[in-house]
Amino acid sequence: MISRIDLRGDALPEGAALRDLLPRADFDVAAALEKVRPICEDVHHRGDAALIDFAERFDGVRLDQVRVPAAALTRALEELDPAVRAALEESIRRARLVHREQRRGTHTTQVVPGGTVTEKWVPVDRVGLYAPGGRSVYPSSVIMNAVPAQEAGVPSVALASPAQADFGGLPHPTILAACALLGVDEVYAAGGATAVAMFAHGTESCPPANMVTGPGNIWVAAAKRYFTGRIGIDAEAGPTEIAILADSTADPVHVASDLISQAEHDPLAAAVLVTDSAELADAVEKELRPQVEATKHVDDRIVPALTGRQSAVVLVDGLDEGLRVVDAYGAEHLEIHTADAAAVADRVRNAGAIFVGPWSPVSLGDYAAGSNHVLPTGGCACHSSGLSVQSFLRGIHIVDYTRDALAEVAHHVVTLAEAEDLPAHGAAIKARFVGDEQMSRGWKVPENT
Repeated sequence: MISRIDLRGDALPEGAALRDLLPRADFDVAAALEKVRPICEDVHHRGDAALIDFAERFDGVRLDQVRVPAAALTRALEELDPAVRAALEESIRRARLVHREQRRGTHTTQVVPGGTVTEKWVPVDRVGLYAPGGRSVYPSSVIMNAVPAQEAGVPSVALASPAQADFGGLPHPTILAACALLGVDEVYAAGGATAVAMFAHGTESCPPANMVTGPGNIWVAAAKRYFTGRIGIDAEAGPTEIAILADSTADPVHVASDLISQAEHDPLAAAVLVTDSAELADAVEKELRPQVEATKHVDDRIVPALTGRQSAVVLVDGLDEGLRVVDAYGAEHLEIHTADAAAVADRVRNAGAIFVGPWSPVSLGDYAAGSNHVLPTGGCACHSSGLSVQSFLRGIHIVDYTRDALAEVAHHVVTLAEAEDLPAHGAAIKARFVGDEQMSRGWKVPENT
């Protein structure tokens, strides 16, 4: 059901050579970019009319309007299963606890007497959030996007999710209920690339946003790439991934169930086990089949994901080699099932999120750990972070020097300006000290000053 890659016996290669040995899904954003380009431009030129036409074409429903009426949000919350509501409320509470602690404060550094640099953090003015539709409904993604934006202090937060023919052209009612719980009252029935284009350009009903965040399919990723530079994005999210680093102490039942839990997202979802125990590998493979047969989404998602080129059991000689492999892989989600798992987790350098030991499964992080589940995929964890409050903040430096503080460093600024052959930079300093003999000593004051 899942292939094996045996890296035992030989020295592991370095860098890209090691990454190339590891499983990864095919996810050609560049090819998708050419297909979303005309869609994005149509939304630019025709606004809401284009969104309505694309909803009919892609979602099979003709909309009267793109923005979701406030009454629909209220009704969705009133009709929400009480148990689901309680679970969403607890997820929101825990996410707020974690994300509230992430907010950075203004900090001033005195560089010299009379010379300070202050860094203040300012939220973006408006953000568009995306909650996917399609194979599953993701109210948890509404929480994971909205909570950090709100805790960052973003004054204008809107959300888009695909129109659903089964619900009269509205997004899924659980999505709407989650928005109502979060106080997000600006919601649009728009999906995929059209939603990103709506936020990037703005339409008659939706003002443009400064930033778009949220997971989605390859069309969402391509649209984000298309608009990079015009808007900020969180990442070009690819298929979800789980990697598990395990030794002989791991429980094969837990390992198998966690691999399956990610495989049920999508046929391209990646499930990777890295272990130095051939016995554990055998036991996990033995566990996979009965667990898969006992669950849902077997033929359309789980089996294609586990048997695809993106999933594998990777055998290594020892824990050190296993750490090198998981760092090279840079998983979206990394579970550690080893002896002294916390110490091993502390050695990991590349992962979107790390889950320590048998009682911290990825499923917990998906819903109620308090952490964020919008994470880098496709190996991007080697250079990028998951969504957080900081994603919605911009750091601005405020430089405040007195005359004396500038005078102290002026000769260094002039020297560096001349070294870079940018004499006007130096002249801008000299112009402030015309007539000051002490300051002018060592440089020639420009004649025109």
